[in-house]
Amino acid sequence: MNSTAAFRPAWWLPGPHLQTLWAPFFRRPPQLERRRERLWLEDGDFLDLDWYGPHEAVAPLALILHGLTGSSQSHYVLGLQQRLAERGWASVALNWRGCSGEPNLLPRGYHSGVSEDLAAVIAHLRACRPLAPLYAVGYSLGGNVLLKYLGESGADCGLRGAVAVSVPFRLDQCADRIGIGFSRVYQRHFMAEMVAYVRRKQQHFRRLRAEEHLAALERLGPLHGLRTFWDFDGRITAPLHGFADAADYYRRASSRYYLGGIRVPTLIIQAADDPFVFRHSLPEPGELAATVHFELHPRGGHVGFIEGSPHRPGFYLERRIPAWLAACVQAAGDSSASTRSSGTCSRRYSASTATRADGAR
Repeated sequence: MNSTAAFRPAWWLPGPHLQTLWAPFFRRPPQLERRRERLWLEDGDFLDLDWYGPHEAVAPLALILHGLTGSSQSHYVLGLQQRLAERGWASVALNWRGCSGEPNLLPRGYHSGVSEDLAAVIAHLRACRPLAPLYAVGYSLGGNVLLKYLGESGADCGLRGAVAVSVPFRLDQCADRIGIGFSRVYQRHFMAEMVAYVRRKQQHFRRLRAEEHLAALERLGPLHGLRTFWDFDGRITAPLHGFADAADYYRRASSRYYLGGIRVPTLIIQAADDPFVFRHSLPEPGELAATVHFELHPRGGHVGFIEGSPHRPGFYLERRIPAWLAACVQAAGDSSASTRSSGTCSRRYSASTATRADGAR
């Protein structure tokens, strides 16, 4: 399929929930032979990185950031790594703390604003492949962290460009949205997974006899009764990571407040029917930096964007993202490329799709 063709939602997946749920349940992700690297952080903890693609020092490199309760094994991560390799790109998939199959070593974990960990990874990649043009792609939570980091660091971000997909721009409003209607099914899933994440860490500390770390988790209180994001983030996320409460965490970690500071070409891909995000949580055109291209689709769900037929499903994100990144590499060597509509790296808020989305609410 043409990598520049418009997204046409699969007719056989009507509505946002089928778009959101089909791939996690029914897609067979590619089996990739990747190389794992452990990156040790200054605080004594670690992050695991999974490399794929060519080893050439000058090959373009994409850092891929998964979403909440995901990992480098998430279907959208594997699919993108495969497509990038087909274009001659190397990629490295980050596992946030405790997401690689092994609990991390500190009471703290990861959250939607953990841009300091992203900064450490970017510094490492620039040091080990200094000749490679470096880009980043973030999904959901990973997209929020990426946009926050870009806004905080501006021209000093160390990246040539970035893509963020299905971003929870306002964490407080998204915590409300996921508690409404069918979206409560997702909320129950996330609560179960996040509580299990903390329990596994407690068990790990008991095995290691890390009494101080275990005590830090036990001071948070019992893990039962955590039904909403407000509950979990107020009792667990905020105190573990230096926030006063859930509201303070949401305010300081929400990427919408950082968008004006972005200084590198950045593509945001969003669906107006995302069941995690209110329409009014999306940024207005005036909030975007001049380097940001906001692509708003009426349909697509949350990290869905499935197209094609039931017998041959397609994945728009795995067409669009590699094509846009390739256009950015080309634009870096040819300034006229930035005006090409197929993969422009200049500012453009897709007003036509935004208008259709408003009508579809």
